[in-house]
Amino acid sequence: MSVPPPPGTADHPPNKPLTDFQRAVVDVVRALHPGDIVTYADVAMEAGHPGAAQAVANVLRRVPGLPWWRVIPTSGRLYRSHEPSQRSLLEAEGINIDRDRRVHGATPSRRGPAVPTDYHHPTAPDNA
Repeated sequence: MSVPPPPGTADHPPNKPLTDFQRAVVDVVRALHPGDIVTYADVAMEAGHPGAAQAVANVLRRVPGLPWWRVIPTSGRLYRSHEPSQRSLLEAEGINIDRDRRVHGATPSRRGPAVPTDYHHPTAPDNA
């Protein structure tokens, strides 16, 4: 199956080495298995940089070949720009997503925290 790159993709320059943080993010995301779901914040935490969720998203857009679709916002709701391709990839792995783009039935990643079944962050905006 051919996997589309995440929206906003810009390949990392081949002559520019990855930083320690970027390598840590790559290691965390490459270790995810089909059906694993983690948040950008989970990846940042496991990569040793709590609070660097946006930087995780930047790595996912720049390093090709990562299973980017297994990383979702803390709200548990897919971004509008990601939904067209991310939904089909997640559903192919057995993850349910409702019509409001919320992820349901996610199984915890063997690596740590995951979005629980029917998760909705209480302060998350509805138009994310």
